Formats: sequence, structure tokens, C-alpha cells
Amino acid sequence: MLENKLGINNAVELANEEEKITKTKAIELFEKGLLNSKEAGTFKNLAEIHKFLFEDIYEFAGVVRKENISKNNFRFAAVMYLKEALDKIDKMPQSSFDEIIEKYVEMNVAHPFREGNGRSMRIWLDTILKKEIKKVVDWSKINKEDYLLAMERSPIKSIEIKELIIKALTDKIHDRTVYMKGIDASYSYEGYNLYETEKLEDK
Repeated sequence: MLENKLGINNAVELANEEEKITKTKAIELFEKGLLNSKEAGTFKNLAEIHKFLFEDIYEFAGVVRKENISKNNFRFAAVMYLKEALDKIDKMPQSSFDEIIEKYVEMNVAHPFREGNGRSMRIWLDTILKKEIKKVVDWSKINKEDYLLAMERSPIKSIEIKELIIKALTDKIHDRTVYMKGIDASYSYEGYNLYETEKLEDK
């Protein structure tokens, strides 16, 4: 149970509020043009996305974690090596599809935040793809189980995640529907599927 600004001490209630608030913020990211970043691909840009999404919920929004974390028996980058890893990722090239996905895989291994890494990183990935190759991912075309399995294997073999993503690329980089459906799909990978982005937008 993470300490939060909402004063919630029930995990399910916190997850529901987190989904509602951050999806609403994700709409703002798109509508205000905040994803058209000149610094796409930097950790600074990722931290800005994370802070914008989570600043109403967690004090650590946009802040590099101070704890070692793991998921499904996979340990992400140790805190003592995290800054070094992020500096290295910043220097990685991103001029081609393969280079961009390699950078994404390395950032996932780093997992720089206490919570909200996957959701922030998929938005971050789209900002890089948009800037460098004029494409974005239509996440609604990528199956949850396929994605999670491919990401689990990606530190050793990235070909699976590359194949999944390249098949889901679209040149509709300014399409609201692609973006909104993509946010819903991205959140569903982490088990957040109570609210539909388009319905939140109507409120």
C-alpha cells in the first residue's frame, strides 16, 4: 500500500482513483500538445510525463526511486546503479525503429520510478517514435499476454517485442481515437480497466 496524497488506505480504492486521475491527465497530455517534446527519448522527458500523470497522487511523481524493486521474480536495476543506467540510456541512439525499441527495453530494465513505470514509458516510447520515424503504436492492436511475455524476455531477446510493436505501428500520429484507445490498452496491461478514456473525456 503506497503512501499517497489522497489519504486512501485501501489498495483497491487507490488503484481505482489512480486510474481515473491519471487517465484524465493523459488526455490533457494529448490535448495540450505536451507530447510534442523536443527532448523525446531523454530521461528528463520521461520524468516530466510521469510527474504530470501522478503528481496529484504521489509525492514521488517524476522522482527517481530510492528503493530496489522487482516484479514476477525479475529485479529491476539496483538503486546504486540507477543513475549510471539512466545516463547510459540518455546517450543511446534513437534514429531507427530498432534503436528506439532497444532504448525502450533498457528503460524498462531501469524502471526508474516507485510506481507507474509501464504506463509512463509507453507514452514516452510513442513520443520518440513520433519524433524520429513519424509513427506511433496503436496499443489496442497488441494483446496483453503477448506484450507482457515479450517484455519479460526482452532483456535477453528483444526480437519478440519488436515484432509485436512494428505490426502495430500507424502513421496516424495526431489521431485522438488511436491515442485514447491506446491509453486504455496500455493501462489494461497493468490491470487498470475500470474507466474508458473516452468516457472520462466526456465528463
